[in-house]
Amino acid sequence: MEIRSTTDEDFDVLIDTVHSAFGLDLETPKDGGGLWWSAIEAEHGLLARTPEGRPVGTMASYPFELTLPGEVLVPAVGLTSVGVLPSHRRRGVLSALMRHQFTALREGGEFLSVLLASEALIYGRFGYGPATRTSRLTVQRHRSALAVPRARGPLPAGSTSGSVDGPTGGSVDVLRRAECGEILEEVYDRYRRAQPGALSRSRRWWTSGGGQPPVAPAPRYVAVHRDADGVPDGYASYAIDRTGDVSTLTVDETVAVDDTAFTALARFVLEHDLVSRVVFKHVPPGHPLRWQLADFRAGEVSGDTDWLWVRLLDVPRALTARGWFADGELVLDVDDPFLGERGRHLLTVRDGKAECVPTDRDPDLSLDVRDLGSVYLGGTAPSTLVRAGHIRAHRPDAVQLADALFRGERAPHCLHWF
Repeated sequence: MEIRSTTDEDFDVLIDTVHSAFGLDLETPKDGGGLWWSAIEAEHGLLARTPEGRPVGTMASYPFELTLPGEVLVPAVGLTSVGVLPSHRRRGVLSALMRHQFTALREGGEFLSVLLASEALIYGRFGYGPATRTSRLTVQRHRSALAVPRARGPLPAGSTSGSVDGPTGGSVDVLRRAECGEILEEVYDRYRRAQPGALSRSRRWWTSGGGQPPVAPAPRYVAVHRDADGVPDGYASYAIDRTGDVSTLTVDETVAVDDTAFTALARFVLEHDLVSRVVFKHVPPGHPLRWQLADFRAGEVSGDTDWLWVRLLDVPRALTARGWFADGELVLDVDDPFLGERGRHLLTVRDGKAECVPTDRDPDLSLDVRDLGSVYLGGTAPSTLVRAGHIRAHRPDAVQLADALFRGERAPHCLHWF
């Protein structure tokens, strides 16, 4: 089997093959993009070919910035368009593509890879662990009133600026998707730099219209929130579907730089006239929106699922890159079955910074690299995976310390589809 990078000349073969792998109809390319694969660059694609030259497997990648705990921005390679023709599955094609990709990434100095998993059973064996979650929140319009906040006065230390009650001095305007491309780009970039688990959206994403709305140029209304100075600081991209007597307002994503802007946008869509229900497609774990409803049961949570999967390619570099919010030291014995590697690392955290060096000390925790990927962004507590039987704790107090160390300043969340 031959695996090689694609060029402009065989980019169409890559796209045709991945569509065949997923049994999808190949859409006709549009001027200006707008297809789900519009942001893929030919030089970032891989093709697996049989000795006879037939393409049977594909993979592509995007260069992203990933926001880590502590508002640290690092490069991360996002894998996409991973597919093998049904006629050639379970023959090692995907494993060969992954080995080729990991080797190239390491040679290029990369230490993190991310993806969205089409099936949850596939990518754990390659060292990826689910690191962020998202859910859908449905609110019936007649039960959508927001409660009057019970807390008054100054916000406690560490809280987001602004207040959710009373006039904020801001405003909400409704624009068409085609009218506000620069606003979406600027607001999203401000948001993603402070949100652990968020990925960058390069100019290529916005200009090509790849992915899903509001990046894709599908018709949408966009509610834009501006602060008291008139500066855009949040948006909600939405569409209304009317089927029979039911009108559903579906929010693709709500992006806001603080809670004030988010609440104003939520209030706007929840009070929209001629709507039976409002669906928020991407709500992060622990978000306060459900608690802001006067009727707590009015918010129906569904579709709680994994989103961003993380793979550490260099454990010491990854652990020293993120910010930390507690002090301590742990010895981590990390197994990487797919790459046939095992390393014991002394992680020492002081004043928000970490050192990670090889050690021969007895381990505090033994874990698979996929489990390290799951806890890396702070979205999954190590104790959860200890209780699940995936992480082995060699001393009782190590679990409590690991929970304190890996916890982030806020729940990680990723909105971007790729």
